Amino acid sequence: MNSTRLETSIWSVSSLAKMALISALYIVVTLFLAPLSFGLLQLRLSEMFNYLAIYNKRYILAISIGVALSNVASPLGIVDIVTGSLSTFIILSISYILTKKRTSEKKKLAITATLCSLSMFTIAAQMTLFYQLPFFYSWLIIGVGELLSMTLGAFIIYWISGKIDLTK
Repeated sequence: MNSTRLETSIWSVSSLAKMALISALYIVVTLFLAPLSFGLLQLRLSEMFNYLAIYNKRYILAISIGVALSNVASPLGIVDIVTGSLSTFIILSISYILTKKRTSEKKKLAITATLCSLSMFTIAAQMTLFYQLPFFYSWLIIGVGELLSMTLGAFIIYWISGKIDLTK
């Protein structure tokens, strides 16, 4: 394997360091804002990191790991660790595939925000199963919180992407 290919590999030292940094940032933001990050009324601002997956697929795994480790603090414990990280991995993979050939960054952000907000049915199902809350009400409330988080995050990530090449 030539050195250029090795340096751009998802398993290169540089790539692993970037993944670790994003996972750590996701965890820090989630736990710092823990009262807003868990439960029916949640505004998990760390979800803005989901947008990084549209710039580079390495972040799909990084964010999924960040979700898993953050969810250790969740009242639902292992259920939220498994469900949250698996759901994140799947939805970010879908987002990556659906936005890969699009040229408009704003459309990529909108698609990702919509998919992430709709994917909150997994959290709503947990709320229904463990707390006997109505599914569609829970999905609506959590989905709106996700959409708010993602909307705020879109402005931040869009601004950052104008300053830093997030594809590298």
